[in-house]
Amino acid sequence: MEAPEAVPEPERPVAPRPRRRGRTALLIAGAAVLGVVAGTCTGYVVQAGREPTKLPSLSQPTLREAKGEGPEPLSAAQDRRARTDGDLRRLLLKKPGGAKDATWLNVDDGWMDLAAYADSYQKPDEVFGELIGDEFRRAAVIGWKAGGDTTVEIRLIQYRQEEAVAAADRAENNQYWAGDEDDTDSWTVPGTGNGMVYVHNKPETEAGYVPMYTAEAFAWRGDIAVEIWIHDSRPITKKKIMDLAKRQMERL
Repeated sequence: MEAPEAVPEPERPVAPRPRRRGRTALLIAGAAVLGVVAGTCTGYVVQAGREPTKLPSLSQPTLREAKGEGPEPLSAAQDRRARTDGDLRRLLLKKPGGAKDATWLNVDDGWMDLAAYADSYQKPDEVFGELIGDEFRRAAVIGWKAGGDTTVEIRLIQYRQEEAVAAADRAENNQYWAGDEDDTDSWTVPGTGNGMVYVHNKPETEAGYVPMYTAEAFAWRGDIAVEIWIHDSRPITKKKIMDLAKRQMERL
Protein backbone atom coordinates (compact mmCIF):
# COMPACT_ATOMS: atom_id res chain seq x y z
CA MET A 1 0.00 0.00 0.00
CA GLU A 2 1.14 3.50 -0.72
CA ALA A 3 1.75 5.73 2.27
CA PRO A 4 -0.92 8.43 2.65
CA GLU A 5 0.08 11.86 1.60
CA ALA A 6 1.13 14.11 4.44
CA VAL A 7 -1.31 16.93 5.16
CA PRO A 8 0.61 20.22 5.41
CA GLU A 9 0.14 22.22 8.61
CA PRO A 10 -1.80 25.45 8.16
CA GLU A 11 0.38 28.53 8.00
CA ARG A 12 0.32 30.59 11.16
CA PRO A 13 0.00 34.34 10.78
CA VAL A 14 3.27 36.15 11.38
CA ALA A 15 3.18 39.35 13.39
CA PRO A 16 4.46 42.32 11.36
CA ARG A 17 7.79 43.69 12.47
CA PRO A 18 7.87 47.23 13.85
CA ARG A 19 8.98 49.85 11.35
CA ARG A 20 12.33 51.47 12.10
CA ARG A 21 12.26 55.21 12.57
CA GLY A 22 14.58 56.97 10.12
CA ARG A 23 17.03 59.75 10.87
CA THR A 24 14.75 62.32 9.22
CA ALA A 25 11.92 61.49 11.58
CA LEU A 26 14.21 61.92 14.58
CA LEU A 27 15.39 65.32 13.35
CA ILE A 28 11.81 66.51 12.85
CA ALA A 29 10.82 65.31 16.32
CA GLY A 30 13.82 67.08 17.87
CA ALA A 31 12.97 70.34 16.09
CA ALA A 32 9.40 70.12 17.35
CA VAL A 33 10.58 69.72 20.94
CA LEU A 34 12.94 72.71 20.63
CA GLY A 35 10.09 74.77 19.20
CA VAL A 36 7.84 73.96 22.19
CA VAL A 37 10.60 74.87 24.66
CA ALA A 38 11.35 78.15 22.87
CA GLY A 39 7.69 79.08 22.78
CA THR A 40 7.30 78.38 26.48
CA CYS A 41 10.33 80.56 27.37
CA THR A 42 9.02 83.44 25.22
CA GLY A 43 5.68 83.24 27.02
CA TYR A 44 7.33 83.54 30.44
CA VAL A 45 9.36 86.59 29.29
CA VAL A 46 6.26 88.38 27.95
CA GLN A 47 4.25 87.63 31.08
CA ALA A 48 7.06 88.85 33.36
CA GLY A 49 7.11 92.26 31.61
CA ARG A 50 3.41 92.94 32.22
CA GLU A 51 1.96 94.71 35.24
CA PRO A 52 0.24 92.38 37.73
CA THR A 53 -3.55 92.12 37.28
CA LYS A 54 -5.55 93.27 40.28
CA LEU A 55 -7.64 90.54 41.95
CA PRO A 56 -11.32 91.19 42.70
CA SER A 57 -12.23 92.17 46.23
CA LEU A 58 -13.01 89.33 48.62
CA SER A 59 -15.95 91.21 50.08
CA GLN A 60 -19.16 90.61 48.16
CA PRO A 61 -22.56 92.29 48.47
CA THR A 62 -24.84 90.65 51.02
CA LEU A 63 -27.37 88.32 49.47
CA ARG A 64 -30.96 89.19 50.10
CA GLU A 65 -32.66 86.79 52.46
CA ALA A 66 -35.80 85.12 51.16
CA LYS A 67 -38.96 86.27 52.87
CA GLY A 68 -42.08 84.34 53.74
CA GLU A 69 -42.77 81.23 55.78
CA GLY A 70 -40.93 78.02 55.00
CA PRO A 71 -42.67 74.75 54.21
CA GLU A 72 -44.51 72.98 57.01
CA PRO A 73 -42.60 70.03 58.46
CA LEU A 74 -43.93 66.61 57.51
CA SER A 75 -46.24 64.93 59.98
CA ALA A 76 -45.31 61.58 61.49
CA ALA A 77 -47.80 59.94 59.13
CA GLN A 78 -45.99 61.44 56.11
CA ASP A 79 -42.41 61.20 57.33
CA ARG A 80 -41.45 57.53 57.24
CA ARG A 81 -38.18 58.17 59.10
CA ALA A 82 -40.09 59.72 62.00
CA ARG A 83 -42.26 56.60 62.22
CA THR A 84 -39.49 54.01 61.97
CA ASP A 85 -37.21 55.84 64.41
CA GLY A 86 -39.96 55.89 67.01
CA ASP A 87 -41.46 52.95 68.90
CA LEU A 88 -41.10 50.14 66.37
CA ARG A 89 -43.65 48.03 68.22
CA ARG A 90 -46.41 50.46 67.18
CA LEU A 91 -45.87 49.44 63.55
CA LEU A 92 -46.64 45.79 64.24
CA LEU A 93 -50.08 44.38 63.48
CA LYS A 94 -52.29 44.16 66.52
CA LYS A 95 -53.31 40.87 68.07
CA PRO A 96 -56.86 40.04 66.90
CA GLY A 97 -59.67 39.97 69.41
CA GLY A 98 -60.06 36.64 71.17
CA ALA A 99 -56.51 35.49 70.37
CA LYS A 100 -54.13 34.47 73.13
CA ASP A 101 -50.64 35.88 73.72
CA ALA A 102 -47.69 33.89 72.40
CA THR A 103 -46.08 32.43 75.50
CA TRP A 104 -43.34 30.74 73.49
CA LEU A 105 -41.65 33.97 72.34
CA ASN A 106 -38.33 34.95 73.89
CA VAL A 107 -39.15 38.66 74.14
CA ASP A 108 -39.07 41.41 76.72
CA ASP A 109 -42.12 43.68 76.45
CA GLY A 110 -42.28 43.16 72.69
CA TRP A 111 -38.52 43.53 72.09
CA MET A 112 -36.19 40.71 71.02
CA ASP A 113 -32.51 41.37 71.62
CA LEU A 114 -29.63 40.32 69.39
CA ALA A 115 -28.88 37.09 71.27
CA ALA A 116 -32.51 35.97 71.34
CA TYR A 117 -32.96 36.68 67.64
CA ALA A 118 -29.81 34.77 66.72
CA ASP A 119 -30.94 31.89 68.94
CA SER A 120 -34.05 31.45 66.80
CA TYR A 121 -31.83 30.13 63.96
CA GLN A 122 -30.39 26.63 63.67
CA LYS A 123 -26.81 27.95 63.93
CA PRO A 124 -27.08 30.81 66.43
CA ASP A 125 -23.31 31.31 66.82
CA GLU A 126 -22.83 31.98 63.11
CA VAL A 127 -25.92 34.16 62.85
CA PHE A 128 -24.85 36.19 65.91
CA GLY A 129 -21.62 37.18 64.18
CA GLU A 130 -23.44 37.94 60.93
CA LEU A 131 -25.92 40.22 62.71
CA ILE A 132 -23.12 42.21 64.32
CA GLY A 133 -21.52 42.68 60.91
CA ASP A 134 -24.92 43.60 59.45
CA GLU A 135 -25.32 46.36 62.08
CA PHE A 136 -28.35 44.87 63.81
CA ARG A 137 -30.21 47.65 65.61
CA ARG A 138 -33.35 46.18 67.21
CA ALA A 139 -36.24 43.77 66.68
CA ALA A 140 -39.91 44.25 67.56
CA VAL A 141 -41.97 41.06 67.78
CA ILE A 142 -45.58 40.06 68.31
CA GLY A 143 -47.29 36.68 68.26
CA TRP A 144 -50.58 35.05 69.13
CA LYS A 145 -52.50 31.79 69.14
CA ALA A 146 -55.91 31.76 67.49
CA GLY A 147 -58.62 29.12 67.53
CA GLY A 148 -57.44 25.54 67.24
CA ASP A 149 -53.72 25.06 66.59
CA THR A 150 -53.10 28.27 64.62
CA THR A 151 -50.10 30.33 65.76
CA VAL A 152 -48.77 33.56 64.23
CA GLU A 153 -45.46 35.36 64.73
CA ILE A 154 -44.42 38.68 63.17
CA ARG A 155 -40.98 40.31 63.45
CA LEU A 156 -39.72 43.71 62.38
CA ILE A 157 -35.91 43.61 62.25
CA GLN A 158 -34.26 47.02 61.94
CA TYR A 159 -30.64 47.64 60.87
CA ARG A 160 -28.48 50.75 61.03
CA GLN A 161 -27.41 50.34 57.37
CA GLU A 162 -24.41 52.65 57.51
CA GLU A 163 -22.27 50.20 55.53
CA ALA A 164 -24.71 47.90 53.67
CA VAL A 165 -28.39 47.34 52.85
CA ALA A 166 -28.70 44.58 55.43
CA ALA A 167 -32.51 44.55 55.60
CA ALA A 168 -32.79 43.60 51.93
CA ASP A 169 -30.00 41.02 52.27
CA ARG A 170 -31.67 39.36 55.26
CA ALA A 171 -35.08 39.22 53.57
CA GLU A 172 -33.64 37.84 50.33
CA ASN A 173 -31.72 35.19 52.28
CA ASN A 174 -34.94 34.07 54.03
CA GLN A 175 -36.77 34.08 50.69
CA TYR A 176 -34.14 31.83 49.16
CA TRP A 177 -34.41 29.17 51.86
CA ALA A 178 -38.21 29.32 51.99
CA GLY A 179 -38.50 28.87 48.24
CA ASP A 180 -35.94 26.06 48.23
CA GLU A 181 -38.18 23.68 50.22
CA ASP A 182 -39.99 20.92 48.36
CA ASP A 183 -43.70 21.16 47.55
CA THR A 184 -43.87 24.91 48.17
CA ASP A 185 -46.04 27.51 46.41
CA SER A 186 -45.02 31.19 46.37
CA TRP A 187 -46.50 34.53 45.32
CA THR A 188 -45.38 38.16 45.34
CA VAL A 189 -47.00 40.58 47.76
CA PRO A 190 -48.78 43.29 45.72
CA GLY A 191 -47.53 46.83 46.22
CA THR A 192 -44.18 45.83 47.72
CA GLY A 193 -42.01 45.07 44.71
CA ASN A 194 -39.96 42.66 46.81
CA GLY A 195 -42.25 40.85 49.26
CA MET A 196 -42.96 37.13 48.89
CA VAL A 197 -45.28 34.67 50.63
CA TYR A 198 -44.70 30.91 50.77
CA VAL A 199 -47.10 28.08 51.54
CA HIS A 200 -45.50 24.72 52.34
CA ASN A 201 -47.93 22.00 51.34
CA LYS A 202 -46.08 19.20 53.15
CA PRO A 203 -46.40 19.25 56.96
CA GLU A 204 -43.48 18.97 59.34
CA THR A 205 -43.68 15.73 61.29
CA GLU A 206 -42.04 14.73 64.55
CA ALA A 207 -42.70 11.70 66.75
CA GLY A 208 -45.13 12.52 69.54
CA TYR A 209 -46.35 15.76 67.92
CA VAL A 210 -49.22 16.67 65.63
CA PRO A 211 -48.05 17.30 62.01
CA MET A 212 -47.79 21.05 61.42
CA TYR A 213 -48.16 23.05 58.22
CA THR A 214 -46.21 26.29 57.73
CA ALA A 215 -46.63 29.46 55.68
CA GLU A 216 -44.09 32.30 55.62
CA ALA A 217 -43.73 35.85 54.32
CA PHE A 218 -40.56 37.90 53.91
CA ALA A 219 -40.14 41.47 52.67
CA TRP A 220 -38.31 44.70 53.48
CA ARG A 221 -38.87 48.42 53.39
CA GLY A 222 -35.97 50.78 53.94
CA ASP A 223 -33.96 49.60 56.94
CA ILE A 224 -36.61 47.14 58.20
CA ALA A 225 -36.89 43.46 57.30
CA VAL A 226 -40.32 41.85 57.80
CA GLU A 227 -40.70 38.20 58.84
CA ILE A 228 -44.06 36.44 59.27
CA TRP A 229 -44.85 32.82 60.13
CA ILE A 230 -48.12 30.90 60.44
CA HIS A 231 -48.24 27.36 61.83
CA ASP A 232 -51.35 25.18 61.84
CA SER A 233 -52.32 21.54 62.08
CA ARG A 234 -54.40 22.07 58.93
CA PRO A 235 -53.20 23.26 55.49
CA ILE A 236 -52.78 27.05 55.33
CA THR A 237 -54.31 28.97 52.45
CA LYS A 238 -52.61 31.60 50.30
CA LYS A 239 -55.27 34.12 51.35
CA LYS A 240 -54.41 33.76 55.03
CA ILE A 241 -50.68 34.46 54.76
CA MET A 242 -51.13 37.05 52.01
CA ASP A 243 -53.61 39.05 54.09
CA LEU A 244 -51.17 39.24 56.99
CA ALA A 245 -48.27 40.25 54.73
CA LYS A 246 -50.23 42.97 52.92
CA ARG A 247 -51.60 44.53 56.10
CA GLN A 248 -48.22 44.48 57.82
CA MET A 249 -46.45 46.11 54.88
CA GLU A 250 -49.12 48.83 54.71
CA ARG A 251 -48.16 49.86 58.26
CA LEU A 252 -44.60 50.61 57.14
